[in-house]
Amino acid sequence: KDNNLRILGDPLPNEETARIIDWDTQKNFEFEFQVGMVEDFTYELSSEVKLKSYLIDVDDKVIDETLTDIKQRYGNVEYPETSDITDNLHGEITPAEGGEIKVSYFSISKVEKKEQKNFVGLGKDTTVEFDINKTFSDENTIAQVLNQPAVDARKAQGKYTLKVTNISRVQPATLSQELYDKVFGKDAVKSEEEFIGKIRETVSENYQREAAHLLEHEIQHYYVDHTKINMPDAFLKSWLKATSEGKVTDDILEKEFNEYRNSLKWDLIKNKLAEDLKINVEPSEVKDKAKALIAEQFGGPAIAQQLGDKFDGIADNYLAGQDGKGQNFMRLYNQLRHEKIMKAIKETATLTEKKVSLDEFRKIADHHEHGRMD
Repeated sequence: KDNNLRILGDPLPNEETARIIDWDTQKNFEFEFQVGMVEDFTYELSSEVKLKSYLIDVDDKVIDETLTDIKQRYGNVEYPETSDITDNLHGEITPAEGGEIKVSYFSISKVEKKEQKNFVGLGKDTTVEFDINKTFSDENTIAQVLNQPAVDARKAQGKYTLKVTNISRVQPATLSQELYDKVFGKDAVKSEEEFIGKIRETVSENYQREAAHLLEHEIQHYYVDHTKINMPDAFLKSWLKATSEGKVTDDILEKEFNEYRNSLKWDLIKNKLAEDLKINVEPSEVKDKAKALIAEQFGGPAIAQQLGDKFDGIADNYLAGQDGKGQNFMRLYNQLRHEKIMKAIKETATLTEKKVSLDEFRKIADHHEHGRMD
């Protein structure tokens, strides 16, 4: 630490030399360790760092889609005897050749148009067989239908059988003060115009958060790709295998090592940035962050006034965590530190803003996600 050495992982003991130690008679001992070290490196923090930031245009199409979704979510549910094209199917799904039975739920509207006729006119306890990839094109919908994580659902193929256990139909809610109160709270909006305006404002905030998240990924990619660090790959592989309790195999290393290596590289860059810029997070900042989170969960800043002095104790208990080891403190500490590092980069780099539609942004984000995975 005195020499500011950058050490990755933990020192690994040389088990071969440890085996020949005579613990009964030896008085002097010599232990050998393999240590993963990184030499000093430089990074770019200037206007030469060029990044693209996206401004999502929330057009009328997006608002109409959101309004339709809200009406569906707050509508009245009915349970018809047979299914129609606007209904939702609940059932049990299994591979056609046999396998684990899972609970399934999906909207017939999510089915590819050419295949929708296969799901209309079904009643309770009827079965239908279908090809998963011909029937659904969206991988998130496939994950929902198969009740699997998205990463597993991507590999799904072939035919499946659905046994219908229930059918639900939603009669969309109408625009009224009752709906406005359900969505935004009592008397927060009092007219259709105010309701649409509030939806636009909320949707814009949500998507700009997504755009900010994508920008942070772009920053990470830029620095990982443009910062030269000689990483001790051989040590990292040995350390990962030695500390994984057998969970990390050679096959897993071959597939995932590059992603893990880049994650460590990004941590090294962030740590050096924080050191050089003297970025610190004070305990009081962490506590203020905790209070803000707690207040948000319980309906806003008014809760702090209601609880008075007790609010400090609630925040302290939250930061200590269930086992008292302070995991929530460290999580918020790291989050605030990350935010400060990102702020420093954004203030120094050259950011070019580009206005895009929501569909364009989704394509960009999807391409970025798959590029990251590859």
